[in-house]
Amino acid sequence: MPVITPFVTEVDFASGELSAPAYVIQRKLSDMASMYADVDEAARIMVAEGDRLIYEVQGVDLPEEEGQIPHCTTRITPGRIGAEYHMTKGHYHARREQGEVYFGLSGRGFLVMQTESGETSVQRMVAGSAAYVPPFWAHRTVNVGDEDFVFFSVWEARAGHDYGTIERDGFRKLVVLRDGQPVVVDNPKYG
Repeated sequence: MPVITPFVTEVDFASGELSAPAYVIQRKLSDMASMYADVDEAARIMVAEGDRLIYEVQGVDLPEEEGQIPHCTTRITPGRIGAEYHMTKGHYHARREQGEVYFGLSGRGFLVMQTESGETSVQRMVAGSAAYVPPFWAHRTVNVGDEDFVFFSVWEARAGHDYGTIERDGFRKLVVLRDGQPVVVDNPKYG
């Protein structure tokens, strides 16, 4: 294992910006349109408004090897596609036995999780919330507020990411606006 020089990264809690990100990933509506329940509304928004930013990830670059602990920030913009709130794509870990920790920095959101056997859990997150994603749970975050929802995440470097399963099957639960409040409902497209 190569020896890595210690470093410090400053994090702006409101924006999620890192002082020296090694990478920045932006996911726009065109990257995620098929993941929303109302794909017709997603298409209408792209024509009427253009390709809006849904979320951005800024992270540090570390080797994917035992002992390394990558970390990043994610900023989900406020908004909805139909009744469904802006969200991350969500993923399982390629090595399912690896967990992850999310720490809320600003805004408010939900952490939606599920196992491959069908168990689900939805946890509220705000600034100061530390959420644990156990091994074997897929996870997605959702912005349910009127401002950016920003969180910091940390995981074991060898965990990897499996986005393909979620792109194919989706999540069992959605977070939608009903009567002025975010509520969790079954996903009609699941499976």
